[in-house]
Amino acid sequence: MLEIEPLCFSSDCPSRALFDQIADKWSMMVLAVLDDGPQRFNAIRRRLQGVTQKALTQCLRKLERNGLVSREVISLSPVAVQYQITPLGRTLQAPFRALHEWTVAKLPEVDAARRSFDAASGAGSPDGRLLDSMS
Repeated sequence: MLEIEPLCFSSDCPSRALFDQIADKWSMMVLAVLDDGPQRFNAIRRRLQGVTQKALTQCLRKLERNGLVSREVISLSPVAVQYQITPLGRTLQAPFRALHEWTVAKLPEVDAARRSFDAASGAGSPDGRLLDSMS
């Protein structure tokens, strides 16, 4: 069994903050998009349906701050910005790929579990989210 220091679950543990930053949905997807090579902001945004300009900007800044993505200003007219994965960021590709493969492989089992749960609780919705009975 995996031994984890109890402090890792503390709200002030640096590893928890880093995990929160790299494991959010946009960070993982941005790194997947950048796996194809350097991309401009709008190209990344077009690939990530549903991401807002603000959310993508914040995500890219977090990834850059953590050393996982680099930002290069290209002196064109108008000025363009290009992002690419750093060597440190590339070390996340294998775990993220494994997580994606698990997700695709196990989706039928998860979907069956959701349907079973929703049927038993009577509180499910078609997209798998629980309906809030308080609203």
